[in-house]
Amino acid sequence: MKIKTWLLITFFIVMVLPITGAYSLYVWINAYYQDKSVAEYFEKTTELNQVKSVLDNPVHYKKSAAIQEIEALSNDQLAITLYSKSGLVLYSSNPLNSGFESKNNIFKGLYELKQNYNAFTYKEPVYEDGELLGVYEIQLVRTDWVKGVESRSWLVIASSILLFLLIYCAVLMLLNRKLNRPLQELMRQMRAFAKGEHVESNLVERKDEIGELAHTFLAMQDEIETARVHLKVEQQQKELMIASISHDLKTPLTAIQAYAESLQSKALSEEQQDEYRQIILTKSETMKHMLEDLLMFTLLQSTSYHLELVVVDGAEFFEMALSDYEQLCKDRGFMLEVTCDIEGVYAVHPKQLQRVIDNLMSNAWRYGAVGTTIGLAAVNAGECPLWCFEFVPPALKKQEGMYIILQNSGQGVKKEDIEKLFEPMYQADSARTKVGERGSGLGLNIAKQIIEKHGGTVELVSQEGSGTAVLCWLPPFKGENL
Repeated sequence: MKIKTWLLITFFIVMVLPITGAYSLYVWINAYYQDKSVAEYFEKTTELNQVKSVLDNPVHYKKSAAIQEIEALSNDQLAITLYSKSGLVLYSSNPLNSGFESKNNIFKGLYELKQNYNAFTYKEPVYEDGELLGVYEIQLVRTDWVKGVESRSWLVIASSILLFLLIYCAVLMLLNRKLNRPLQELMRQMRAFAKGEHVESNLVERKDEIGELAHTFLAMQDEIETARVHLKVEQQQKELMIASISHDLKTPLTAIQAYAESLQSKALSEEQQDEYRQIILTKSETMKHMLEDLLMFTLLQSTSYHLELVVVDGAEFFEMALSDYEQLCKDRGFMLEVTCDIEGVYAVHPKQLQRVIDNLMSNAWRYGAVGTTIGLAAVNAGECPLWCFEFVPPALKKQEGMYIILQNSGQGVKKEDIEKLFEPMYQADSARTKVGERGSGLGLNIAKQIIEKHGGTVELVSQEGSGTAVLCWLPPFKGENL
């Protein structure tokens, strides 16, 4: 039951129970008083008849009448007063009651047994030969009644207090069971989680708001723990990256320093000096490329970084993007096979997409066998260049958009290394790289992140002894907001 519903029901019960209890006590006491009043009425009527038989005697209303018999009837439970027809008090068992009484008061309520809180009162005139002699008034004190009322009043008060205390204690116990203990347990679990402990909560089994809160807490715990693991992995990657980049920068920097010091020597020939300057420039370019990769990787890790895509004609853009690599390949001892067959428009970030192709080409030069052919293509999905390896077409599964395909011949990549190649700072068997061609280990990861920010995918397929191909798929532009 929801806590809101439970509280409303409890509040209703707490409001109704005291009223119901008080009404029940009232009905019970009222029924008791009615039964008691009937019994008392008959009892007092019998007693009254005994007294009336004496007071009806006309002798008691004449001058110098003997009152011993009347005094014998009077006691602390019975009060008698005799009035003359003019209102003179002839006798009263109450010494304070003397003198005259108005006729209106005397003759009011005759023959009526009045039931007051403290006593029954009865008045009746006395006649002799049809002449009014006087009136007697009898008061029968209700001592037992008053004591009963007082005792039951205390009983009602005590019962009301007891009922209130029972309801109060019951509500406290229910609140403690329903709210206080679960909330304290939930707070204990939160404190335990804050100290780094993993918490398993049975409060999720509850079907109320606390159960929902516990479920939300456990979901938050899972998200935070996942984030902690992710941050830990990222921190380890950053530490590894810093150590690796520092080491990799140290090698060309040491070479630059050594060749720069050698250039200060006058014993070098002009040819040697030119060679040393070229080496310095090459090493500087290597350092620059590594630092650019590091900067780009850091930028792509930022959640606030967003690629500003522009809409381009596919044929025109990719024709330009795939050009200018032929001479570079020749300089490194490779032949280049280029295929560009694109239709439609695409949303791209030209500079970053060019960086992807540059990184893929760098890997192809670094890991390809010199003297072989590198294949570079931009084709519509569903098409495949004729020069692709036989294991490439089955991997081209998309039926819309386009593929950027880059393949090189060489040793290939082991199956267990394929997925790891996209991890930052991971490099496969160092024996596959050429001397002096070790990269930063960020190229493929940067390419993957850039393609994914374009809404595409990257896949690497390889066959040991044949070669490797990287397949980058980009979705077509469908008019969505950029």
